Amino acid sequence: MLDAIVHYEFLQNAFLSGMIIGFIAPLLGVFIVVRRMSLIADALSHVTLAGITGGLLLNQQFVALSFLNPIYFGIAASVFGSVLIERLRALYKHYEELAIPIIMSCGIGLSAIFISLANGFTTDVMGYLFGTVSAVSRQDLWIIIAIALIVLLFLGLFFKEMFVLSFDEEYAKASGLPAKMIHFLFMVVVALTIAASMRIVGILLVSSMITLPVASAMRLAKGFKGTIIYAVLFGELAVIVGLILAFYLDIAPGGTIVVTSILILIIVILFKKVVRKEAQQ
Repeated sequence: MLDAIVHYEFLQNAFLSGMIIGFIAPLLGVFIVVRRMSLIADALSHVTLAGITGGLLLNQQFVALSFLNPIYFGIAASVFGSVLIERLRALYKHYEELAIPIIMSCGIGLSAIFISLANGFTTDVMGYLFGTVSAVSRQDLWIIIAIALIVLLFLGLFFKEMFVLSFDEEYAKASGLPAKMIHFLFMVVVALTIAASMRIVGILLVSSMITLPVASAMRLAKGFKGTIIYAVLFGELAVIVGLILAFYLDIAPGGTIVVTSILILIIVILFKKVVRKEAQQ
């Protein structure tokens, strides 16, 4: 395995990209789960799919645009979707959760139209849906690195503010924090992370990479920072094991990464039960 990574650039790209995603996705996931916004990741992933399929259709129909990487269309669609979600949440103040199914339905509908116009699924689309090791290019890696730097810059600047917003939004607003601006920037950063993750995990499974490591971490950690540390560790473990299994079994890495995350969650839950029983005895 190590020899293959040394000799093949696509494996280097895949593992480096996976390690980065395994870090930033659970990192943001902690804030997403604490704020009870887990389904937003699903909505944005479907909007990203619409951007990707739209980009692939344009590449197919217009030769002059064939040089454009579909990931750019996915990023643009994801960011635009995050803006729309915020607008809809403001419009339906007492029914904010309506924004998620509206945007998700829009993403699914547009994806179906673009795919049908392109005469069905292609290998490229399947790779974006479920992830593929061989499709991660050096350009994709640089895009993922750039997005990771944006995520780290955002959290470096607004970590304390995000902490307060996550646990007591009303207090944050009353204390004078620019809650709307920070929340908007957070949504954009989440959208960028989802778009960056699609090559490795796949669009349909990317929300699992954001939430499952956090679910495992919350069973073990005793505080917020501990949850972040455990979530990142579980995310990295799932990516490493998942990519190794995908390489040897020649299957989509998204599935192996997600199944590994689920197994980690099951192990953590069983471990906690055993510890609790021993403590009671």
